[in-house]
Amino acid sequence: MRRAPGCLLRTSVAPAAALAAALLSSLARCSLLEPRDPVASSLSPYFGTKTRYEDVNPVLLSGPEAPWRDPELLEGTCTPVQLVALIRHGTRYPTAKQIRKLRQLHGLLQARGSRDGGASSTGSRDLGAALADWPLWYADWMDGQLVEKGRQDMRQLALRLASLFPALFSRENYGRLRLITSSKHRCMDSSAAFLQGLWQHYHPGLPPPDVADMEFGPPTVNDKLMRFFDHCKKFLTEVEKNATALYHVEAFKTGPEMQNILKKVAATLQVPVNDLNADLIQVAFFTCSFDLAIKGVKSPWCDVFDIDDAKVLEYLNDLKQYWKRGYGYTINSRSSCTLFQDIFQHLDKAVEQKQRSQPVSSPVILQFGHAETLLPLLSLMGYFKDKEPLTAYNYKKQMHRKFRSGLIVPYASNLIFVLYHCENAKTPKEQFRVQMLLNEKVLPLAYSQETVSFYEDLKNHYKDILQSCQTSEECELARANSTSDEL
Repeated sequence: MRRAPGCLLRTSVAPAAALAAALLSSLARCSLLEPRDPVASSLSPYFGTKTRYEDVNPVLLSGPEAPWRDPELLEGTCTPVQLVALIRHGTRYPTAKQIRKLRQLHGLLQARGSRDGGASSTGSRDLGAALADWPLWYADWMDGQLVEKGRQDMRQLALRLASLFPALFSRENYGRLRLITSSKHRCMDSSAAFLQGLWQHYHPGLPPPDVADMEFGPPTVNDKLMRFFDHCKKFLTEVEKNATALYHVEAFKTGPEMQNILKKVAATLQVPVNDLNADLIQVAFFTCSFDLAIKGVKSPWCDVFDIDDAKVLEYLNDLKQYWKRGYGYTINSRSSCTLFQDIFQHLDKAVEQKQRSQPVSSPVILQFGHAETLLPLLSLMGYFKDKEPLTAYNYKKQMHRKFRSGLIVPYASNLIFVLYHCENAKTPKEQFRVQMLLNEKVLPLAYSQETVSFYEDLKNHYKDILQSCQTSEECELARANSTSDEL
């Protein structure tokens, strides 16, 4: 099935190598050309993993609870029998580390203001003085916790999915929902907010009870699935704790693109360039995104940067995601094999139950994790892979790259597998089909032009991962050669 042209996704299905690029560029165009949000910043498409979900799906700005049905979704004689969703938490506060850096930058501006009275050479009040006076309302206790906007992200996603797949989210299936979450509070709180959204769907106008009082109880915490990277020794040793693993990130920070921004920002804020560094510049940029995402305000921090700056800072963020969570190192994606296999175990069980004319025991499985959960999995499946690696030295060459984390894993991003049972199938193989959705839009298969696959074909394509990728082996550290004392 080929995708028809549409406003939300202005592309047709192209050969596999170009699919992701077309998808991402069309999303970026929609974000830029449809500024229906009164506080939207021109920088919004470049915030990377700090991007608002509605900036990837602009249609939600006019109706965040109304479902938009992708015309490529199967219908007619094919009925959805199971949905497995991997969902990133909603909008969150900055981390304590980011807040400390912002406090450091704010202190520099206040110190500058005390020296010159906050006036520019023309006597007018400058941007640095405005930022020194801008309320620094972030506190250490916030430390990455879910904000009210994040709860709203989840409630609205629940309402849209329940409306889009009413048979799966039926009241009869309510007690058979399976929810799994990371142990991080922002994920646990996201799962609770999602359940509140479902309650709103089933009981319009009634306030939802505490999650603990709902009939199926609280979600199950499973970090081995949702935070698999924390349980992979090879990843922790060779990437997470390896000082040289992010060489290209550090090299880009001292490269010409970032140094130009450093000098420009120092001049704009009227602070010594030696007092600034790439990390402080990046936290200033992210503060623009946090103020926009959390409070819905366009703060003066946004005025520090233009779109060219934003593109460079987006690339800096994407370099980190690429080398730490994406294609930079093989272990990044291979560490997610257990999660990938778990998804297919759910699908296998549903197929087996339908073949035996039994009801599907778990029609909806919802798993709440992180951008760091989704990116390795999508890389494992072959999505958003560029012909050349992202490096510190090919920024201009990568201007039209597929790997743009903000368009792939914004806040509340979701990867959904939908299993269909098709009546009137001519062969047993044709009875079961699968579609994948990324951020509620049908995701064409990474290896073909199709937007739907026979389940058997999908399994065959990924048989190496399903059969041969053992996390215990993938994550095992190579043993150093040692001499034996045995004769």
